[in-house]
Amino acid sequence: MSLIRLDPPRAGDLPPKQIARALDHTRDWVGPDYLPGGGNTAALWSLLAATAACDVAVARAVEPVLDARAILDQAGLADDDLPGDLEIASTWGVFAAEGPGEPLRAHRSGRGWQLKGTKPWCSLAADLEGALVTAHLDDGERRLFAVDLCQPEVEPASGTWVSRGLQEIPSLGVSFHQAPALPVGEAGWYLTRPGFWWGGIGVAACWYGGAAGIARRVRAEALARPGTEMLEHALGRVTARLAEARRALEEGADAVDGTPRMPGRLVAKLVRTTVAEACEDVMRTAAQALGPAPLTQEEDYAKTQADLAVYLRQHHPWREAVSLGRAVAEGEEPW
Repeated sequence: MSLIRLDPPRAGDLPPKQIARALDHTRDWVGPDYLPGGGNTAALWSLLAATAACDVAVARAVEPVLDARAILDQAGLADDDLPGDLEIASTWGVFAAEGPGEPLRAHRSGRGWQLKGTKPWCSLAADLEGALVTAHLDDGERRLFAVDLCQPEVEPASGTWVSRGLQEIPSLGVSFHQAPALPVGEAGWYLTRPGFWWGGIGVAACWYGGAAGIARRVRAEALARPGTEMLEHALGRVTARLAEARRALEEGADAVDGTPRMPGRLVAKLVRTTVAEACEDVMRTAAQALGPAPLTQEEDYAKTQADLAVYLRQHHPWREAVSLGRAVAEGEEPW
């Protein structure tokens, strides 16, 4: 079995703790070692986990860059295919969220495509060079497009981001004013490709790393106060939950790199649910065992708790449980 670790698999890979420098650092993360499905998936997710264990916001910033490059690779695109001055090594976002109101639309213009409308939840749009963006076609289908975010037809929103967690990752809307865009894959391809589910597990690796960072604080307190049963209980509990999360990620990595015994959708849902529940338990257990002092007096610990709380809201427990149950009901038994 491939192993998920909490230290960078390759020397020098751990990015700086400043978002701009971390994004610039990812320019070196190009090639097969940084793509899922090529035999190094556990090492890739270990890099994300190790990054999150140091700073969850940095992991939240760099994970979409790797996801976008994996998508471009799966689509068979190279530097010469990309719009504007974009390259595979550029800094990328993946903007696929939907919101209320009129969706972002794509239409043909001459021999090319243009995007018109507003896309919500575009993390770091003002700081990135390019993005992969889903847009609606006239027939109701959705299609993925590569867009140069530095062109004048793209306008990131200037609203207020009041989040106490992931403060460095503003996720506001972006307006596209007939912005030229390059199709990536056919209509519907983005959601049906196997790599769609791989990217979702990469996010779970970041959750795991963030929870491990919180668990390290519990361990430090237990070492400082030996024989304190409450702390020993908390440390035992978070250790067990993180072991569950790690095993799920390792099984996911093996499934991505090998021949999975279950469909990719089912594997991803199982891994994400297991990791998310473990992380929620780690956060809650640590907060109860350590009390209010570190939440109010320790910048790194309080930041990790707040960042991970927001990041985990990408997982919707009730909806995901329904979706997982439906997938099991319609397919192969996972046990």
